Amino acid sequence: MSGSVLNESIGMDALRYRVILEPQGDDGYNVVVPAFPEIHTCGRDRDDALRMARDAIELAILHYRDSGREIPPSDLEDVAIEMVDVHLPAA
Repeated sequence: MSGSVLNESIGMDALRYRVILEPQGDDGYNVVVPAFPEIHTCGRDRDDALRMARDAIELAILHYRDSGREIPPSDLEDVAIEMVDVHLPAA
C-alpha cells in the first residue's frame, strides 16, 4: 500500500514516525516504532527494514482508524541518541 493510498483512505496528510533499526548480525535488522509499540517487524537490509516498517505503520493506522482509536501524532520532537560508557566495579 503506498502512502498516497493510505492518506486517501484515512483522509489525512502524511505523518512521520521515528523508526529504530537494530542490527541483528547477518540476519538483517529488527525494527522498533516507539509510537506503535505493538509493531514487531524486521528486514533483510536497511531498505527492506524501512519498507517493512512503513507497511506495518500503515496497517496499524488503518486498524486504529477502524477501531476508533486515536492515531498517534507525528514524532516531531528532537531526538538525540548518545553513547554512554559504563565502568563496572571490580569483582
